[in-house]
Amino acid sequence: MKESAGAASLTPPLHHHHHHQHRLRKKLATTFAKPTAYIFLLLVSYIFGYLSASSSSSNSNIINHHNYPPPPRSSINTTNRAITNQVSATAEDHNLFGTVCAAKAVPPKLVRRTILDRVFNGTSPYDNFPPPHISHVLRPNKISGWGSTGAVFEHLIRKVKPKTIIEVGTFLGASALHMVKLTRQLGLPDTQILCVDDFRGWPGFQDRFKDIKTVNGDVMLMYQFMQNVVQAGATETVMMVPFSTEAALEKLCTWGIYGDLIEVDAAHDFHSAWSDINRAYKILNPGGVLFGHDYFSAVDNRGVRRAVNLFARLHHFRVQVHGQHWLLYPIK
Repeated sequence: MKESAGAASLTPPLHHHHHHQHRLRKKLATTFAKPTAYIFLLLVSYIFGYLSASSSSSNSNIINHHNYPPPPRSSINTTNRAITNQVSATAEDHNLFGTVCAAKAVPPKLVRRTILDRVFNGTSPYDNFPPPHISHVLRPNKISGWGSTGAVFEHLIRKVKPKTIIEVGTFLGASALHMVKLTRQLGLPDTQILCVDDFRGWPGFQDRFKDIKTVNGDVMLMYQFMQNVVQAGATETVMMVPFSTEAALEKLCTWGIYGDLIEVDAAHDFHSAWSDINRAYKILNPGGVLFGHDYFSAVDNRGVRRAVNLFARLHHFRVQVHGQHWLLYPIK
């Protein structure tokens, strides 16, 4: 009985035990309510997350959202090599334009007829021109251009005596009509001049050329060009190809229409000039000359000049500068 009484005296009453647990819970709650407790919890969460990620990455180095088995390492290496080779090939192929031109050239005397058949359904666009609904918005003669009467034109026409001239970028036809005068003066009345242009101008060009009107959203640039040709009495010599330079040059290539003189004077940014020069070169007759404008002009902004120089370097031409015009001649 004494032992039992002593044991009982060493054991705290039950209500004291519950009171001690209550104080402990209160102390823990107070402790974890402090900011340091949040930092501790965040640290513990980060450690568990890091260990979990490390465990997953040890199983696979590839993120696989669809639970597909990872490819063999040899397959990954092969794919990487293929991508590298593809990028290298793309960098080397930037100057390749794959359209295959017709092996047989259209004879110069059939060039006009070919354009009429292929583009205008066999009829001349000058027939019954101008149509009544636009005649009132056209000026009798509105010729404007840049570098359109430079000495380079007479120099090249005398030298090459072209039967077909292709002008890439025409606007209102100033340089084309100047070449009409030169061919007549130099005894080349049968020379055909093809003018490649979409005749849409560029955004904001009517701020400068306010007399070029618009009818139902259609800018009258091509109609004014045609009016200028009619006034010059050159409808049998000058024919437009009213499409983008890319589309028109590609079609001339596949149709077999080649030029003895080709002038490139359309857009002046590098990529447009680069495309036009490469596509024009594909339809240049042997012994012909490829030339253009804006080699040293303010609008070039290194676009035209850089494209010309790069093309000359890749194809072994020398660049001859004639005023603001550039000419390409083979390096002998």
